[in-house]
Amino acid sequence: MSVKILQQICETLQQEGCLFRQVEHPPTFTSEESAQARGEPLGVGAKAIVARIDDQFGLFVLPADQKLASAAIKRELKVKKIRFATKDELFDLTGLVPGSVPPFGRPILPLELFADDSVGQQYDKIAFNAGSLTNSIIMATTDWKRVAQPRQFSFAKGS
Repeated sequence: MSVKILQQICETLQQEGCLFRQVEHPPTFTSEESAQARGEPLGVGAKAIVARIDDQFGLFVLPADQKLASAAIKRELKVKKIRFATKDELFDLTGLVPGSVPPFGRPILPLELFADDSVGQQYDKIAFNAGSLTNSIIMATTDWKRVAQPRQFSFAKGS
């Protein structure tokens, strides 16, 4: 678990005047388990995926009830190759394990942040694991977008 990342997120949100709820729960390894532990619908969850796009990495955020559409990312970012980061690459980049990545790029994580246009459309809040498999944050989607400042475009498809 990265206590440092959880603390950074909480401090940043507090400095920005965001209301949020922190939830401690048993370890969750899937979006479905996380939603159940938080008591929230699956679509409130923010799936944060680190992917290698050509020769660099990016962080892609989409509703947890959706899947990543690689072709849409290739078109938008004008890249030829995209693949998920391996466990080792993820750890080397962020110090985190799969399932614990929060939807924040720089300065919290050293990655460019992208969000699908559908984040926040169905629900007005967002929930995510915050640097560990046992700590989640639930907050208003508008506050998350204001603080995280992702580059937005459409790259999610129904699951």
